[in-house]
Amino acid sequence: MFDFVRKHTKIMMGLMFLLIIPAFILVGGQESFKSFNEGGETVAKVAGKDIKQTDWDNAHRNEVQRIMAAQPGIDPKLLDSPEARYATLENLVQQRVLAAAADKFHLVTSDSRLARSLQEDPTIASLRNPDGSLDMARYNQLLAAQNMTPAMFEAQVRSDLSQRQVVAGVAGTAFSAGAEADVALNALLEKREVQVALFKTTDFAAKVNPTDAELEAWYKDHPALFQAPEQATIEYAVLDLDAVKNGIQPNEQDLKTYFKENADRLAGKEERRASHILVNAPKDASADDRKKARAKAEELLVQVKKNPASFADVAKKNSQDTGSAVNGGDLDFFGRGAMVKPFEDAAFALTKGDISGIVESDFGYHIIQLTDIRAPKQRSFEEMRPELEVELKNQQAPAKFAEAADAFTNGVYEQADSLKPVADRLKLNLQTASLSRTPAPGAKGVLANAKFLNAVFSSDSIEKKRNTEAVETAPNQLVAGRITQYTAAHTLPFAEVKDQVRLRVVGARATELAKKDGQEKLAAWKANPGAAALSTPLVLSRENSQQQPVQVVNAALRADLSSLPAWVGTDLGEQGYAVVKINKLVPREVPAEALLKQGRAQYSQGWAGAESRAYYNSLKEHFKVKINVTKPVAKTGMDAG
Repeated sequence: MFDFVRKHTKIMMGLMFLLIIPAFILVGGQESFKSFNEGGETVAKVAGKDIKQTDWDNAHRNEVQRIMAAQPGIDPKLLDSPEARYATLENLVQQRVLAAAADKFHLVTSDSRLARSLQEDPTIASLRNPDGSLDMARYNQLLAAQNMTPAMFEAQVRSDLSQRQVVAGVAGTAFSAGAEADVALNALLEKREVQVALFKTTDFAAKVNPTDAELEAWYKDHPALFQAPEQATIEYAVLDLDAVKNGIQPNEQDLKTYFKENADRLAGKEERRASHILVNAPKDASADDRKKARAKAEELLVQVKKNPASFADVAKKNSQDTGSAVNGGDLDFFGRGAMVKPFEDAAFALTKGDISGIVESDFGYHIIQLTDIRAPKQRSFEEMRPELEVELKNQQAPAKFAEAADAFTNGVYEQADSLKPVADRLKLNLQTASLSRTPAPGAKGVLANAKFLNAVFSSDSIEKKRNTEAVETAPNQLVAGRITQYTAAHTLPFAEVKDQVRLRVVGARATELAKKDGQEKLAAWKANPGAAALSTPLVLSRENSQQQPVQVVNAALRADLSSLPAWVGTDLGEQGYAVVKINKLVPREVPAEALLKQGRAQYSQGWAGAESRAYYNSLKEHFKVKINVTKPVAKTGMDAG
């Protein structure tokens, strides 16, 4: 509280509005235990530069952390799906393409533009104090939660702004004529009165009764549909910082030396409690106003010097710090660094009970009374021993991990037929698990890591049951595994999947019957419309499907209306078939002028987006983008063969 007298120095503010932002490198661990092959296999190339597997893994890990921080309730499995991971890779490629283009076209972000962008950021704005200064503690805390420093964040913002310039010229100059927009919107928003007849697969299923011989023959023709995935039982060992810390036991002398060297820091800092009277006089006030304010402060100083016991009453009646005035000017306890410098210097120069002279700050003129001093309590060595052990372990862990990582990497290779020797040497737990190439539902940690699973299911690991190499699955984390039992992928026995086969065969044949009946009815009704068994008329549009399948909506709105009524049939896939009769066109309602303008603006935005995407695609060609990872195919319904 009483933030406006808290210290947010210009030096720290300068961190936010840096005029010179140095380059930075994110390093996940020590050089000695970088991932193999300098970051793993190349998953993509942009402008001749590789994007490594580790780049992708780190980007996805950061994206998952960002999303989970913003949406704590989200299912983590959704974020680690092949589709989600591929989306991260595409975003990473896009960043590299735009960065290459910004560099080629010499697009830079000025210091003033960077500062303006940071000032306009709503999240940063929410961290401001009443006096307009930035709460640097909260700012650093926010960035730390994202594993970033202010310099890293601001460099990222500068880069993002430069990249935006690449497509801004295209998006910002894109336009569409009003008449052109109206034609497109009319086509998009028009309505058609239709009648529908659905020939559902489920309505024909009862007519299908395949024999066991037919089922078995179909099963033999479609073995790929009834595959049991390969399975492996493994043992594995994980080396991470926690494992290393558990193995560190600081000796007594080290603890005592550390205690002695850090006693003052560990004890904490002296805190002081003060009250103040403030007469406002902002530094940009006129000389005359500041003179009047100082005169007022001097009058109040005479009063409290004459009667120190009246300080609280005088503060309540006269202090212009509205936050503290109601409490008699009390600011509670504070340490060094909490107040603006002139105020701090004066407060820490007083003895208990003293009243200062006039103290000038950027806020005006202060009169300070020191009401209490709280010295840090010096705890004994035994009291602090648990904390000392934790601190020493944290200090020693990175170096110990580097040593252990080398030993782990060498150990799993040199004694390739067992993990026990290296696990015993490094005091690691040997764990077991059953898994397949695809992470099991609910799997997390190393058992959900694609790099580790690929290593486990490599030919060398399967055929020779050797240890995998030490795989870096996260910063400061290595894992190695060994297959103890392996079952290859195989076709499940017919008896085991007979019910599944029946469902597929019945579904496929019922779908064929539905389509056949629908196509026959379409031909008959075209010849004799009066015999048609159709739904009551519906008015369909892209905005209102009337709960009809999307294939019906598309067929109705794409049909040729040169002759009405128009008849079309449409395949509903596994759901069957539909016959659609289009009775008439229902013209689009002419919107009010404001809505018309809004619609045209939205169309122009969409057009600008399309042009931006086309431009980005041309940049991908120019910078010779190559993605070496197959894009996951969205899963659909069961293939009936």
